[in-house]
Amino acid sequence: MASQTLTNPSVFSKLPIAELSLLFTAFFWGTSYGITKDALLYTGVLAFIIIRFGLTSLILAPIFIRELRKGLAKDWKFAVPTGGILLCIFLAEIYGVFHTTASKAAFLISLCVLITPLVESIADRKLPSRSIVLFALLSVFGVFLLTTQGIDQQTPNIFSFNLNKGDYSILLAALLRACMVVTTKILLKDRVLSPLSTTSIQANIVTLGALLIFIVSNNPIEQLIPTDFSFWAIIFYLVIFCTIFAFFAQNFGVKHTTPSRVALLTGSEPAFGAIFAYYWLEESLNTVQMIGGACILLATIMATLRK
Repeated sequence: MASQTLTNPSVFSKLPIAELSLLFTAFFWGTSYGITKDALLYTGVLAFIIIRFGLTSLILAPIFIRELRKGLAKDWKFAVPTGGILLCIFLAEIYGVFHTTASKAAFLISLCVLITPLVESIADRKLPSRSIVLFALLSVFGVFLLTTQGIDQQTPNIFSFNLNKGDYSILLAALLRACMVVTTKILLKDRVLSPLSTTSIQANIVTLGALLIFIVSNNPIEQLIPTDFSFWAIIFYLVIFCTIFAFFAQNFGVKHTTPSRVALLTGSEPAFGAIFAYYWLEESLNTVQMIGGACILLATIMATLRK
């Protein structure tokens, strides 16, 4: 009996690891909007990006160098364009979070769930599958229910949207996220490059790009050295969980599942953000918001089981 057990595949080998890692990514990203908004109280948008991704680069540099020497990262140049897209995503997203509410940002960024199958269909020259479209629609509908109320407490009609420059920046970030997922899938398919090395290269590109813009725009150097302990606690949380782990998981997921499913699973982050706000920030959820969260979680579960 013991020998039969040893020859059978382990339970863990049957788990949808790629999908589960993307769900954890969604959880950490869901907590990042409110935390990022707190961090921006201590520094500017560009300085925040430089510090966050600069630390990420330093932490991952030994891993990338070791894999490069072993020939496990010889296709590093194919990750460079994705780093450029990621820089544009964070410039748009952090700028948007700074100028709008966290709940509205979470809703608008989740539109990448719908945009990704469209971008993917353009790249593959075919229509997205009907089930993915239905799951994406259910997820976006859930995000709408979850985040519409409370977007603007001064607006009597919850269905009226007044988009400001921050909202438009988040919309641009959502489009760029969709392009990022599809581009990563195309460029890194069958390449000799691990997810951690990919994340390292992307972090280097984001850091250097943001630093160049920071220098050219004559920002005060003091923004790069905040002295408040709370800021650095936030930064290390974002670096370890929302950057290193999240982008490792996303790059791993992109290589082992479809771009549409990546967008759908990571698009559940507003639901996790609401749960985080409920337990950590003591924010209450009304019935409509709870229904919205249930819709999003149902869509992610259905997408995971579908594999």
